[in-house]
Amino acid sequence: MIAIIVLLLLAIAVSAGTSLVRRRLVDDPERSDSAVLATDVIAAAASAALIAAAAVVAAVGAPSSGAGLVAVHVVAVIAAATTGSSAVRVVLALGGIPTRADNHDDEPEAPLRGGRIIGMLERTAVAASLLLAWPAGIGIILAVKSLARFSELRAPRASEQFILGTFASVLWAAAFAGVGWLAGV
Repeated sequence: MIAIIVLLLLAIAVSAGTSLVRRRLVDDPERSDSAVLATDVIAAAASAALIAAAAVVAAVGAPSSGAGLVAVHVVAVIAAATTGSSAVRVVLALGGIPTRADNHDDEPEAPLRGGRIIGMLERTAVAASLLLAWPAGIGIILAVKSLARFSELRAPRASEQFILGTFASVLWAAAFAGVGWLAGV
């Protein structure tokens, strides 16, 4: 069972990694925003389906311990960190919040810079905090992030982008931590 969970989580991480690399290498200005959004929706839906499958396998299987559980936790944190960008972009699009990805990095309407890297770090820290049974860590992570972004949140639409993006990112990381937790129960 552990092998199946690890494989499902690795499939999510690898598919997200290849999607990110492809997106960086093929920067096609002719691609419409709706095509980018459709790609993000498909990637987020596929990842969510694989998370659900991993959660079912983890819940149905025998409790794990030792090296197998550590492997699931490590892969869950990696998958949480490397994925989530497309899910966050879908949530922002549903909220009507423009992002730099939508605007090809030259629109002032999307004021928050570095969101993809900050999101990866945030998801890593949130998933690790939950898997280490330290939920108070989430409060510290969000407080540090809020203080770091405070001066930027006065820009138009920045606070909405910050709140929706952070909420989606934290929930995404919590889903992966949940799979890791279910594997040990």
